[in-house]
Amino acid sequence: MRKSAARRLLVGAFSLFALASCGGDDSSSPDMSATDTSVAEPSDVPQRIVSLSPTHTEMLYALGAADQVVAVDSLSNYPPEASAVLTDLSAFEPNVEAIAEYEPDLVIIADDSMGIKAQLEAIDIPVWIGLPPASLDDVYAQIEELAAIIGRTERSNEIIGTMRSAVESILAQAPMLDEPLTLYHELDDTYYSVTSNTFVGSLYELFGLQNIADASEGTSDYPQLSAEFIVSQDPDLVFLADTKCCGVTPEAVAARPGWEGMSAVLNGGVIAMDDDLASRWGPRIVDYLYAIGEAIAGVVG
Repeated sequence: MRKSAARRLLVGAFSLFALASCGGDDSSSPDMSATDTSVAEPSDVPQRIVSLSPTHTEMLYALGAADQVVAVDSLSNYPPEASAVLTDLSAFEPNVEAIAEYEPDLVIIADDSMGIKAQLEAIDIPVWIGLPPASLDDVYAQIEELAAIIGRTERSNEIIGTMRSAVESILAQAPMLDEPLTLYHELDDTYYSVTSNTFVGSLYELFGLQNIADASEGTSDYPQLSAEFIVSQDPDLVFLADTKCCGVTPEAVAARPGWEGMSAVLNGGVIAMDDDLASRWGPRIVDYLYAIGEAIAGVVG
């Protein structure tokens, strides 16, 4: 992919998010679980939403539901408009009493490992769970489902259509590879990674990349690799999803003992990614796909 084509693609990808961010714009019971796909009647549309998921905060604002959101968790740092309702509510250690103070008619979470759903429903506060997806199709379905619950179906159709078009363009313009490139995705500076069975891993597969973590021993899809293993695999691309959390840079990677001769280091294939984009599955996932495509183009020329 030449630079001029890459830049045109970037403009197209960014236009999606201009659209997404503009404007203020488990049943039929109060329990709105992750499997509920019923469309809310106008009188049932939630007007006091609390989001305990940065991903779903992004979705809500993309859907034009800013006026319906009364509070977001402490990690919901995008879009900038969400700062108006930013709180110290924790997505990892949710507090029922603190949430209830906002008098929500819908609480959105991405995980119920702490059992908050049952606690909130016990005091008549509906909860919707948007679990991490396995694929882009799951993302589209989740946006559609959330939109139906909050009365924004028309908007979701626009967003999903634009996302699909952008993804198609990005993949169509990605360089054709004679042989698959290999990659290492770094979650933190202790070498935790992801396999292709994860959502972010599936994004790399769309480009035909081979993930070195798939060859690691063990059963976890989030394995902790060793430096020796990574060097021995000699990946063509290293995607750093720990630039914010751990301050890792391509320069720091090149300075690691034994890494200076790695193909990714020698060919400019160590890519600083946005931690947030790497861990969320809202409309901005198109930006992450664009960054992957640009990284491949930079390595193959």
